[in-house]
Amino acid sequence: MELPLKIAKALGDGSRMRVTAALMRCDELCVCQIVEMLNLSTATVSRHMSLLQNARLVKNRKDGRWVYYRLAEPFPEHLRKWLLESLSDSPEIAADQSLLETILSSGPEALCRQQKEKKCND
Repeated sequence: MELPLKIAKALGDGSRMRVTAALMRCDELCVCQIVEMLNLSTATVSRHMSLLQNARLVKNRKDGRWVYYRLAEPFPEHLRKWLLESLSDSPEIAADQSLLETILSSGPEALCRQQKEKKCND
């Protein structure tokens, strides 16, 4: 019963559900791309991703200074189906998809540089 509770907790937050939906459409996303999509701090995104990873919904890999996340294999098929059906009409998910197209057009280096400059100017 422990894993179903972890999954419910992990998906019980809108930001974590948005990231999961985005990862169902993208092979993987860098933390900086997730930060940009959610408009949250890196620390907050890292906490969200830790909960998703603890629920065995996502996996990560490091590439230099970047951390990339992808859906865990195998991702529960019934959960994937439910999320796709439940979120198909969500304006937030549609907006995320549109924003991700712009985000993915920049490499992680450029995006991280922009985020650091933005943080310094705040």
